[in-house]
Amino acid sequence: MKSPITKRSTSVAGHKTNISLEDAFLTALRDIAQGRDMTVSAIVADVDLHRQHVNLSSAIRLFEFEHAQMRAAARAKSARKLAN
Repeated sequence: MKSPITKRSTSVAGHKTNISLEDAFLTALRDIAQGRDMTVSAIVADVDLHRQHVNLSSAIRLFEFEHAQMRAAARAKSARKLAN
């Protein structure tokens, strides 16, 4: 049975590291990077710089969760403005 987690090699602060993420998180990470006109490595390096007490893969999942929450809040705010 194929593991739902994929390992990806990337460069962070000049050194190679592996991240282990489910395909859905890898796809979301690529989408976020593209939307910000950044590379996946640049996003991962930024997450790595700001993470606190969690491993890098977990920090990426939390980053994506927070990103999704901010987008949902922005959509809700826009919908409220349109309704008024």
